[in-house]
Amino acid sequence: MRLALFQPAIPQNVGACIRLSACFGVELHIIEPAGFAFDDRAMKRAALDYGPLSHMTRHADWDAFQAARGPGRLVLFTTKGATPLTDFVFQPDDTLLFGSETSGAPDPVHAAADARVKIPIRPEARSLNLSVSAGIGLFEAIRQTG
Repeated sequence: MRLALFQPAIPQNVGACIRLSACFGVELHIIEPAGFAFDDRAMKRAALDYGPLSHMTRHADWDAFQAARGPGRLVLFTTKGATPLTDFVFQPDDTLLFGSETSGAPDPVHAAADARVKIPIRPEARSLNLSVSAGIGLFEAIRQTG
């Protein structure tokens, strides 16, 4: 199981995902460009001392990520997803991909996904925070796969 963030824009979300990946023992992949410098104080504060525990890999762009990601399905979490999280069946080698906070994932990323999953929320709500979504998705994937 792997967690991947497509062009994240908010350092605190990446910091929270560093902690998330460290606590659950999964790889974290960052697909650049990011909307901040990785030495940003806000990200360091959010990650605290969890950075060394996580397995974070930075990829220069989408193509570099695709070339390096390895086996397993690419599962895109999106507000435009076709399958509700509650109905989706995860596999142990899935890569859970989350789009940018500001623009989501572009069409080529949607097209490359093996599955698109939506976290059910109230219809009048726009979306969840990136790191909250990642935590919900990762927990459910790990719960299902053990």
